[in-house]
Amino acid sequence: MSFNQNIFISKKTVSILSEVKNISMNPQLYTLETPFITEGKKVINDLKITFHTYGCFVPGKSKVIWACHALTGNSDVFDWWKGLFGEDELFNPKDYFIVCANVIGSSYGTTGPDSLNVEGNIYLNDFPLITPRDMARAHELLRVHLGISKINTLIGASLGGQQALEWSIEQPEVIENLILIATNARHSTYGIAFNESQRLAIYGDPTYGKGSIDDAKNGLAVARSIAMLSYRSYSGYGKTQSNEENDIVDNFKASSYQTYQGQKLANRFNAYSYITLSKAMDSHNVGRGRYSIENALKQIEAKTLVVGIDSDALFPVSEQLFLKNNIPFSEFATISSDFGHDGFLVENEQLNKIISDFLYNQFKKHLPTTFKKIAN
Repeated sequence: MSFNQNIFISKKTVSILSEVKNISMNPQLYTLETPFITEGKKVINDLKITFHTYGCFVPGKSKVIWACHALTGNSDVFDWWKGLFGEDELFNPKDYFIVCANVIGSSYGTTGPDSLNVEGNIYLNDFPLITPRDMARAHELLRVHLGISKINTLIGASLGGQQALEWSIEQPEVIENLILIATNARHSTYGIAFNESQRLAIYGDPTYGKGSIDDAKNGLAVARSIAMLSYRSYSGYGKTQSNEENDIVDNFKASSYQTYQGQKLANRFNAYSYITLSKAMDSHNVGRGRYSIENALKQIEAKTLVVGIDSDALFPVSEQLFLKNNIPFSEFATISSDFGHDGFLVENEQLNKIISDFLYNQFKKHLPTTFKKIAN
């Protein structure tokens, strides 16, 4: 496998293989000791990966759950995927060792446009093109560093699902269960067009390219407002942002919502990372260098669950059906939601039921059930 060019296990790493580790829920940092070579043959020196772990890790015994985050997510999965991850949730640190790593190019601690290059200058728009395959390879390096031999369940949605697909194709023997939500095998022309419109908003900000990580904040806010239209749905906006008054002519709830969402992201993210990660999503194609998309998907050995969202216009259900029809040992389920693509963050009750059926009941919904009799 092409992973070998980047894998280097330090002497320090070996010691963790024989220890039981109780790790806090604080972010941690792993620095690669050899250059990281991107899929496009660019070199990143001293690659830093920020990650969170939750629970107790016993090498060879712990069930490992690895979550891959979406476009502007971070490594604290307990923060952004509440209802699925956390104390007393489906993925509970009392039962599992949970890992989530921030992707290359992000603005949450892993090396990205806000990092320094070998000349000591901040990358900004000189940061190299990153692909979901690069992200998956960075995850693999971290897995080796942590001494994890098997991942019981790898889960990701959207860009996170794209990473999970790439990782499962390149390291099929490592992943036992794979959960892909609202994602695809190749990013669509519609998705690429949406991303380009967002980038145009950033490029059009007169402060873009001026030399500061805080450049193009207004452009980033506009980009996010454009993105929200693809993340939500017609019915979702109707349910949550409608004005009931008949005499209103300005200052609509939907208008303030778009402004709020744009500014919210601009306050926590940077435009250069947004460009980097949206281009990474555009580049996604598991068939690249593997003869065909269908051939690539057939390399997956994990038992796979593919989940679609019926109102998702950005990653329509047809894309998930394609995955189900080409990944061996796969199951398919849909979530009904008014929240479009963002349904994977909202419809936790449905997701919990579907994932529980997949992991524990094998979707055999009519198995005999034993009830305890209630004493009179």
